[in-house]
Amino acid sequence: MDTVNFTVTEFVLLGFHELPDFQLVFFFIFLVIYVATLVGNSLTIGLFCFDRHFHTPMYILLCNMSVLDMSFTSMVLPKLLDIFLTGNNVISYHGCIAQVFFFVVLMVSEYFILASMAYDRYVAICHPLRYSYFMSLQVCFWMTLASWSIGVLEGIFFIILISSCTFCRSNEVDHLFCDMKPLMMLSCSETKTIEMVIFGPSAVIGLVPSVMTLVSYIYIISTILKINSKEGKYKTFSTCSSHLTVILLFYGTVLGMYMRPKSSYSMDQDKLFAILYAGVIPMLNPLIYSLKNQEVKKALCRIKKRMLRYPESRSF
Repeated sequence: MDTVNFTVTEFVLLGFHELPDFQLVFFFIFLVIYVATLVGNSLTIGLFCFDRHFHTPMYILLCNMSVLDMSFTSMVLPKLLDIFLTGNNVISYHGCIAQVFFFVVLMVSEYFILASMAYDRYVAICHPLRYSYFMSLQVCFWMTLASWSIGVLEGIFFIILISSCTFCRSNEVDHLFCDMKPLMMLSCSETKTIEMVIFGPSAVIGLVPSVMTLVSYIYIISTILKINSKEGKYKTFSTCSSHLTVILLFYGTVLGMYMRPKSSYSMDQDKLFAILYAGVIPMLNPLIYSLKNQEVKKALCRIKKRMLRYPESRSF
């Protein structure tokens, strides 16, 4: 295929083609990850939506994170499971472009949702008495709307650029899904200009939430260090430890994926990072936010007591 010129109407996702004997093993592993991600995040959304104790800005943002996590996983894993089980690794041109669009939308939206959560923790720790003013439900609504809107606009920008590329050499995408980088490698168009156009807005859009998150945590750590008692420091830090863990996981995988020098570029490493941010991290996030969250534990206890007292009841 690489030596013949043709107009691409579909792409072939190679996945883990170099390990043909492990396809069924991969199928069961990723099936467990997918089911666990859907169940964990669905329970999180259900708990936060139906228990009035969680109708606060922080938990509204957590609900958005769960929606993002489920969407991320659902964008990648169903097709990947189909490849592992049936060997059908063909995806249409428009299906591939759609994957690029949703990947960009979800990635950018997650950047800003995580930054909004950092701001929420900053206000809660540094200005607790004015929390309801600086982080009201209305402020939370507009921050959430802005996060998703910026993601959608960036996604539209990306698919306009990728749609302008011509693919006429090969249609084999050596990745788990359609991403911008492997598609650019297949294009027979001049891509340097497109890459420069992509880099500028992407750098700005990535920098804004990153700086917002960093500044928020500088103030948070500064405030925690001023607390006299060790118990007070620990208690205050525990309110943002879950979010900080998710931040480190998310930024660590994204930086590993896109900020490596070209000399060390490896598609196998890209696949590993893709598994982390499209499968493993969305599966772990509900656990990270729940294990140390006393409010979640109390809510689960309330549900358990109600179910034991009223077995026929289905409402929270």
